[in-house]
Amino acid sequence: MTQQPLSTPFAFDTEFDASGVVVNAAAAFRPIKRAYGPAEVDALVAEARMEARNQALAEVDSIQAMALSAISQALAAATPALAQVAQAHRRQSAELALTAARVVAASALDRFPEAPLQAALEALGQEIDASPRLVIRTGDLTEATHARIEQLCADAGFSGIVAFRTDPTMAAAAFQLEWSDGRAAFDPAEAFARMREALDSALAAEAGHAEILTPEPTMEGRP
Repeated sequence: MTQQPLSTPFAFDTEFDASGVVVNAAAAFRPIKRAYGPAEVDALVAEARMEARNQALAEVDSIQAMALSAISQALAAATPALAQVAQAHRRQSAELALTAARVVAASALDRFPEAPLQAALEALGQEIDASPRLVIRTGDLTEATHARIEQLCADAGFSGIVAFRTDPTMAAAAFQLEWSDGRAAFDPAEAFARMREALDSALAAEAGHAEILTPEPTMEGRP
């Protein structure tokens, strides 16, 4: 009796699509390896660890990039509010300084009402020196204050006639000077109004909305 050869089960290694085109050829078929040696296992473990490490580092980089983007967006959103807070702080600081200066100046002018007039006479000494008459318009001052003002005129080099005009509506430190070639005036309220305008202009210019305006001089010493 003839021995039959061992038969090999038929394997469908070649795959076709619906149109008959080969999708997976038999030559490309690779059997799945079922057993690994110790060295191969160690290599696969090391490779897996490296892939896991690289994936974790990539995730960390992605999270870091998202965090930096979120911080950048938060800073961009907060910048206008911070600018408004800084502008408000500067304005409030300037307001406080101006208020304190006004209180100090008011106290000084109440104690020395002739001080602004003395400064004006010293500054205008050469201009009023040749004038025969000087008219000084002030508020309700005492005779002693008038005598001090006359002495200030003499010290400034004025040798003409000093004529006083009283205006009860004027502040104690306010005055108006008139001579043949010109006039000068000072009013504390107007001076602080100019300071207020200069302050507002400077704050607006700092905020980028206007240019700093040069305030007008507080005294008109030129004809």
